[in-house]
Amino acid sequence: MIPLSVLDLVPVRSGATAREAMQESVELARLAERLGYVRYWFAEHHGMASIASSSPEILIEHVASATSRIRVGSGGIMLPNHAPLRVAEAFHTLETLHPDRIDLGLGRAPGTDPATSRALRPFDGEQFPEQLREMLALSHRQFPPDHPFASVRVVPDGVTLPPIWVLASSGATAAFAGSMGLGYGFARHFSPTPPAPPIRAYREHFQASAMFPAPHVILGVSVICAPTDDEADYLASSSDLGWVRLHRREFLPLPSPEEARRYEYSAQERVVVEMNRARHFIGTPARVASMIRNITADTQADEVMVTSTIFGRAERFRCYELLAEEMMAKP
Repeated sequence: MIPLSVLDLVPVRSGATAREAMQESVELARLAERLGYVRYWFAEHHGMASIASSSPEILIEHVASATSRIRVGSGGIMLPNHAPLRVAEAFHTLETLHPDRIDLGLGRAPGTDPATSRALRPFDGEQFPEQLREMLALSHRQFPPDHPFASVRVVPDGVTLPPIWVLASSGATAAFAGSMGLGYGFARHFSPTPPAPPIRAYREHFQASAMFPAPHVILGVSVICAPTDDEADYLASSSDLGWVRLHRREFLPLPSPEEARRYEYSAQERVVVEMNRARHFIGTPARVASMIRNITADTQADEVMVTSTIFGRAERFRCYELLAEEMMAKP
């Protein structure tokens, strides 16, 4: 069986609040734990009214405290937005509070628009490898005696960093992740780049480490699953309009399918919708499971991380239930 996990973007639907979205995350994480999902990750995004996950480390603590077994982590922390020491401190703290249940996924993109990125005062994304090495050296106190950070201590200091995945939507960091002996996550749920070549590069460059004795690839996929193809297509219309708005730099809450069906798309917007549809696995449980198995066979991914942007709470929860029943019952 293919291990399944959850990527929660904490979607805020039209007519609802961010607080309600965060409460829903707790309920969905508890459901995922009961269903047998392996991990529950949050992604860092800023300045988007439709996504309430600007502070993944806080959401990780909130959900880890409300569950008992499922691993909880970041998918990911956008490292160029932060000082490496600050990330190390946050995840040392989480590892202290929830031993052996925390994951640290790291990305190099800002996770926002240019104006908000400037307000974050980020590092240059090209510094990502250097930042990651610095964070690891701080955590393990591996700087030489003459280094300016030699005396710096990451507190709490009774733990080390949790398992680290390098997250990407292209092949830019695949070889680097492998050479560092880290995990690798590919964002198929929004990337137009074929995932197989970067994953192959990661495996070819992999060097075993204490953190990862063997390579581990997580493939992110977007799923809209319902009992019938027609209903799944109807539910996917929310994402259609949401994606069109995103292309117009309109960061609004997730629209309902009814609102999306009333919208009159221009010819150009129809092209954007078709591009958006190519990102998703849409249909019945059997259809979606078949697509997941096919892409897993093609990429040799070790695990699939599912995100589902569905307007209705009940329909969104049902999507994860249907997928678990189909995928976990049949090898």
